[in-house]
Amino acid sequence: MENGHGDALREEEEEDEEEWKFGPSEDLLFASRISIRGVLGQVMENVVDSHRPPVPLGHGDPSVFPCFRTASDAVDAVVSAVRSADFNCYSPTVGLLSARRAVAKYLSRDLPYELTTDDVYITNGPGYPFYEARAAFSRLEARHFDLLPNEGWEIDLDAVEALADANTVAMVLINPGNPCGNVFRKQHLTKVAETARKLGILVIADEVYDHLAFGETPFVPMGVFGSIVPVVTVGSISKRWVVPGWRLGWIVTSDPNGILKKTKENFKIEEGIWRGTVRNEIVEGIKGILNITTDPTTFTQGAVSDIIKNTKEDFFRKTIDLLRETADVELKLSLLNGIENDVDFCCKLAREESVIILPGSAVGLKNWLRITFAVGPSSLEDGLGRLKSFCERHSKAE
Repeated sequence: MENGHGDALREEEEEDEEEWKFGPSEDLLFASRISIRGVLGQVMENVVDSHRPPVPLGHGDPSVFPCFRTASDAVDAVVSAVRSADFNCYSPTVGLLSARRAVAKYLSRDLPYELTTDDVYITNGPGYPFYEARAAFSRLEARHFDLLPNEGWEIDLDAVEALADANTVAMVLINPGNPCGNVFRKQHLTKVAETARKLGILVIADEVYDHLAFGETPFVPMGVFGSIVPVVTVGSISKRWVVPGWRLGWIVTSDPNGILKKTKENFKIEEGIWRGTVRNEIVEGIKGILNITTDPTTFTQGAVSDIIKNTKEDFFRKTIDLLRETADVELKLSLLNGIENDVDFCCKLAREESVIILPGSAVGLKNWLRITFAVGPSSLEDGLGRLKSFCERHSKAE
């Protein structure tokens, strides 16, 4: 004979055995782990010293430091847009006409032809840290080609051709480069365009660091070669204006031959000429994605024309003077005790010295470290001092 207590226990056991039909997405969990944010989060979990402030040498966001504050003209443009009350509305799918016109005019300065507003789609900005993660989440196969460090980090185009097959649709390049800091020469970009044309694929060019280049090699946009191969360029005001939190960017098609307005099935190269029928435009796919993507704030779009027009060249020169370089340092494991790889190095550095550095594995460079100098001078000096102490403490005796 059972009492009420026994019945309650049996009910609890039955509840424990119930099978719920929801759970975490394994694809999403995997995608998040291979993102830069995911890796940095893993490293930052090791910071335990509450007496010393963490030094962020791996974040790539200088806006948190007063010396990298954005131009007052840009701030005034946003304030004016908000106060006007003209931009409290929803944005069109492709962005405000005024913003598209301003971006088209801004980018056309570096191209051999004029972009139109129809070539520009306003977005929240590129998602470089999410490229591979997004591909994994969408079950797209991403194949990695090598850069050649002894040749100015140029693309190994022979490797690109070897990697491509009938299912390859595009190649992605980042110029100016992140994390390597390289700027591709015009002659090399010509070869990139010719290789992509030979393979029948388009080029996706992340140019968020445009005009933040310095040194002997000038920045040349990939859109210059749009007559050779269709180019989809992504960019934003995040880096040049040092406002990543404003979340305003663009997708731009550089396609004077109209290839992106033809179906995949109905265009091909015949006798060196792109031929096809205009049906089911590929650019409609861009609009389709934007239809299910969060819009950038309308008032920021309303301000972008004045941001571009009114920001003085002195601001850009000052930024380049401060933001001289991002260093990629190869990790020599043979010289260190108790360090397994770049992730282990960064986690132990965070635990012992409260210094945050990005493991190269997060950007496809295993056993390299990405150290950003886009911080305040005093923080940089402090962080490098702590890094030196850590390396001395873990170095093998000669």
